[in-house]
Amino acid sequence: MARCRLDSHYEISIVKLKMKTKQIVLSVFFSLIVGQLSAQDVQNTQDTLTAEKPNPYVQCEDTCQHIHGLDLSHYQGNVFWETVGDRTNMTYVYLKATEGGDRIDATFERNIEMAHRHGLKVGSYHFYRPLTDQQKQLKNFMSQCLPGEQDLIPMIDIESTGGLSTDVFCDSLFYFLDLVEEVYHQKPLLYTFRNFYNRHLAGKIDDYKLMVAMYTDEAPVLADDRDYTMWQYTAKGRIVGINGFVDKSRFMGDHNLREIRFKHH
Repeated sequence: MARCRLDSHYEISIVKLKMKTKQIVLSVFFSLIVGQLSAQDVQNTQDTLTAEKPNPYVQCEDTCQHIHGLDLSHYQGNVFWETVGDRTNMTYVYLKATEGGDRIDATFERNIEMAHRHGLKVGSYHFYRPLTDQQKQLKNFMSQCLPGEQDLIPMIDIESTGGLSTDVFCDSLFYFLDLVEEVYHQKPLLYTFRNFYNRHLAGKIDDYKLMVAMYTDEAPVLADDRDYTMWQYTAKGRIVGINGFVDKSRFMGDHNLREIRFKHH
């Protein structure tokens, strides 16, 4: 099974290539001095260097069988959705819709229209602020996350306790999650980092599908050893059609897209 981050392997390949290139250059240099280098030797050297050069454009989604996707916000700027839809192996995208009680992502409206147009399955997410009134946050999210535009269940991004104790934070969060479920008639997908989950949420959200963020070569193992649906494996992914870094994720094991499809009632 192919690993889902090529960064470290690519760096190792670069180091090995530099060492081999140095050896070849030295060999060519000494051969020129003694007059032993033929035209065929030169061509063979060029072929060797070309064949062993790692391709920086090869990504995990090009080499493995996992179902891959993205999450995007205004930080990615203007996305060339035709390129993303037609020239990559991305299957789904979660778009930032809102944050807290009044923030609306400036690119959400365009992104959701264009992602649909170019064939990606689309979901919307809200960045949760524990100190902001939950009803106000819900209204903000509802203003953008319209059921008729959703292919995937809503996602709630959970990254901060807001300085609250774990118990008070969890009371706040669970109240908000209940409100979201009541409106959309399905439990949202929860997104958080492994360490945050282990410290504050382990054993408390077993009824929810979970996307875990951890940027390492190996998939994260949670403190309670629970199964989770998706893994965000890098925040520094590259993809044609998007300038700069982008978050990439994939499904774990036998989990698949059907599990997070939005159920339209």
